[in-house]
Amino acid sequence: MTTGNPLDAYGATPKLRELRDTMLFGDIWERKELSKRDRSLITVAVLTAQRCSGELRAHISRALANGVTREEISEVVTHVALYAGWPAGVNGSMMAMAAFETEDNND
Repeated sequence: MTTGNPLDAYGATPKLRELRDTMLFGDIWERKELSKRDRSLITVAVLTAQRCSGELRAHISRALANGVTREEISEVVTHVALYAGWPAGVNGSMMAMAAFETEDNND
């Protein structure tokens, strides 16, 4: 097993990394029944509801790359807050701001 960057979410679980690459991103994200844009909207909603900060921030950036607008992300976070709880919405908002700032700094 490889050790290295302590911030590597998959450093201790190479099989989980393999499943992410082959099953999740290699199979599920490539299915034609939903567009990547739609999958991004769904993923942002689910990760907001579950308060998965690190994954959410990364998937907000992916959503932007997949054609989801900042306004749509804001609306998803607002909508989820009313169903999953205010703290989930606040966390989603903070992760959206962080992702937006990163995108602005990369332009």
